[in-house]
Amino acid sequence: MSITQLTAAIAAALALGTAFGQAYPNKPIRLIIPFAPGGSTDIIGRIMSAKLSPILGQPVVVDNKAGAGGSIGAAEIAKAVPDGYTIGMGSVSTMGTNIVAYKNNKLDPVTQFTHITNLASVPGIIVVNKNFPYKDYKSFVAALKASPGKYSYASSGAGGVGHLAMELFLVETGTDAQHIAYKGAGPAVTDVLAGNVPIMWDNLSSSLPQIKAGNFIPIGLAFPKRIPQLPNVPTFAELGLSNYEADTWFGLVGPAGMPKDIVKKLHDAAVQALKDPDTVKKLEENGAFVIGNTPEQFTDQVKREVAKWKRVVDAKKISLEL
Repeated sequence: MSITQLTAAIAAALALGTAFGQAYPNKPIRLIIPFAPGGSTDIIGRIMSAKLSPILGQPVVVDNKAGAGGSIGAAEIAKAVPDGYTIGMGSVSTMGTNIVAYKNNKLDPVTQFTHITNLASVPGIIVVNKNFPYKDYKSFVAALKASPGKYSYASSGAGGVGHLAMELFLVETGTDAQHIAYKGAGPAVTDVLAGNVPIMWDNLSSSLPQIKAGNFIPIGLAFPKRIPQLPNVPTFAELGLSNYEADTWFGLVGPAGMPKDIVKKLHDAAVQALKDPDTVKKLEENGAFVIGNTPEQFTDQVKREVAKWKRVVDAKKISLEL
């Protein structure tokens, strides 16, 4: 083979490799949502799948894989072929609270996943029933300190963000309250509305209608900043509890080992979708605020989340089984 022919062959090979790299995606992408249809993770996942499909030029098909607090779906994402055709929704539950609270959950959210971008976050808020006598932060904490274990709080389930977020508050304030776990946020909210349980950490999206109706009284917002929907409700940092933030976030993840060029394509597509005013509107209608951070920033966030929730589990000696 002459030098000219060799040069042409190398150029052709390089061109072919480039073509393969540019071909992604050339078939539908599966988006695993580790929860049942209708919940926050599913709603946000479906908003994003509809926006990503035209940007990527291929259908992004939602596949709900619910069970075990999201662990079944998360495990399926982790074991998928890392070619970019199976990705999924990661959340504070599947990549944070469940990992540390359930002793037989062997997933590692740092090493077994590729972190593409954190899409959006829903602020957390601590609320009390309107008839609860302690309706502001100072009197609320004072009451919990004066009577350890006397008052109870509701959560959407043991080991979930509602459980551990409230336990984090108790750790940070040096207080105590009884945990009552429900099978979902709906039944928990219903019992707090009825006054059967007076306290709850909740997602803003589900509590906001009750706050506006005067049925729930907000104690404080577990978020870095105040929000337009509740401009008069201070953050816990403003109230003097500087180390307490507990939001519910929803990110785009894949199995570990995904090629960087594919990660970049998915990240760029997600960020483009998040800049669409219609996407922002739909997310905000569900109480979520756009994030769209880099893969490196998202990875660092997951590491911080695992450390935060592990501190709570260790302090409160929480050990659950799936």
